[in-house]
Amino acid sequence: MGQDLTAARLVRGTLGAVSSLADQPLPRDFFSRHVTEVAPDLLGRVLVCTLPAGSVALRLTEVEAYNGQDDPGSHAYRGRTPRNEVMFGPPGHVYVYFTYGMHFCMNLVTGQEGRSSAVLLRAGEVVAGLELARKRRTTARRDTELASGPARLTLALGVDRTLNGADACGPDGIPFAVLTGSPADPALVRTGPRTGVAGAGAATPWRFWIDGDPTVSPYRAHVPRRRKTGGAAPYPSR
Repeated sequence: MGQDLTAARLVRGTLGAVSSLADQPLPRDFFSRHVTEVAPDLLGRVLVCTLPAGSVALRLTEVEAYNGQDDPGSHAYRGRTPRNEVMFGPPGHVYVYFTYGMHFCMNLVTGQEGRSSAVLLRAGEVVAGLELARKRRTTARRDTELASGPARLTLALGVDRTLNGADACGPDGIPFAVLTGSPADPALVRTGPRTGVAGAGAATPWRFWIDGDPTVSPYRAHVPRRRKTGGAAPYPSR
């Protein structure tokens, strides 16, 4: 109970710090739309992550859409598994996966329950909790690099697999809240192929970013990874 009260105070303090950027948490209906509607509409929104160590808030600047069993680039393309179970659940929940034995990546589930679509959060600008984000991202040379890329974003926020399935539309904003923020000017929203996706989904232009924003990560096409003899192939990065 004490930890919950502390977390609640932290998130209230963070919301106050970003009050010029955020009004109210986005409702679940925001996420219940098609993934290609939700993804660009997330740009400019403010994601707050509150953990016992403190709160970090970032303005989303780059995302990618993945459309479940209709999308060869999606983790859920071949159906439901214990690992991707959260993608099939209610919209507004968080899907966290571990990739290449090194990094965590974070998604927000969208669409109707059972449809398994989600938006990968690729990059953002830290707007509150800078000191905590810097402690977690000691290799960042400048603040624009703190959450520039999906693995950097989760490190800056303190997100790992233990937060898989968390509700970003919960009533108390713990551990996540997605705030209205200042939606990106549609004239500045760009689209292109998703990073690192191979095969039939490689050319699908479902990566969305704010043009000219210094936190947006560089685009990289898929590069086949060698499989070690006798080893298992790594879990797909998307």
